[in-house]
Amino acid sequence: MLSFPWDCWSSLEIRAVLCAMGCIQSIGGKARVFREGITVIDVKASIDPIPTSIDESSSVVLRYRTPHFRASAQVVMPPIPKKETWTVGWIQACSHMEFYNQYGEQGMSSWELPDLQEGKIEAISDSDGVNYPWYGNTTETCTIVGPTKRNSKFIISMNDNFYPSVTWAVPVSESNAAKLTNIYRDQSFITWLVATNTSTNDMIILQTLHWRMQLNIEVNPNRPLGQRARLREPIAQDQPKILSKNEPIPPSALVKPNANDAQVLMWRPKFGQPLVVIPPKHRTPLKRPPTRTLLGETQVGPTPYAHPQCHPGSPFLSSQDHSFATDALKQLLFLFFFFFF
Repeated sequence: MLSFPWDCWSSLEIRAVLCAMGCIQSIGGKARVFREGITVIDVKASIDPIPTSIDESSSVVLRYRTPHFRASAQVVMPPIPKKETWTVGWIQACSHMEFYNQYGEQGMSSWELPDLQEGKIEAISDSDGVNYPWYGNTTETCTIVGPTKRNSKFIISMNDNFYPSVTWAVPVSESNAAKLTNIYRDQSFITWLVATNTSTNDMIILQTLHWRMQLNIEVNPNRPLGQRARLREPIAQDQPKILSKNEPIPPSALVKPNANDAQVLMWRPKFGQPLVVIPPKHRTPLKRPPTRTLLGETQVGPTPYAHPQCHPGSPFLSSQDHSFATDALKQLLFLFFFFFF
């Protein structure tokens, strides 16, 4: 049952913002013809005009679900006269990440991408971890095998959101007492619509999108379970931007590791040395071959990725940080912490 004014005012604030926003439409673009006669009829991108939902049903973790980012494109591929294969699909990379869980005066836990935060790379792949460099291999890509005699018309789409869990208790403490006071998250992504000739490894960028997800949840751990968390501004997310001029794809966005494998969970106490709670699965990106350029379009050289089918990632981690987490603690935290890009 809602208690006034904490819950009721929060609910009224959210409704007022969403009413002021109205119905947010997807952003459409004009048809554009690229090299090889590839035509992009329409590109749409939006973030659902709903607030982040918060779930306090568990006595161990707080869960939240952000609205979805959605993108779709209608593409026409002309007849392919030769015996070659083209894949059209979405590639996404994380270009900025701040993700802090504050536990009062004790400190904070932080999911971090060391190479990105240290400026070693411009962006990190947000691939599914299997079908590099593609975001996925269901609705996110389509492959056309030549030769073909007719135009191939198809729609490719993708969506993304966050649905993690955050422990109420300090993650490196043996106590189960709720200490969580704030969750802050700010991530930016670049999403490209790309056509690739898998026979020659030529890559044509058809469209570039920018989008951002921001989150601020205030938590009072002294309140009863179910009444602790309150969503703060921004209630509504900024809508994605469809760029009029395409941007090149950084080499690190095309290869391993993806953001899930590169992320590290840190505990940063108010006093004392930071601790590595969960180390990254992978840190150093693979070396890239020399960049090549297609006349009039950006191209990023041969890419070592798995062949897709038509079906269907704050302070930086320093050398002084040490891992004090035991195997048992890591296993426990893996059950409690889930993080998605």
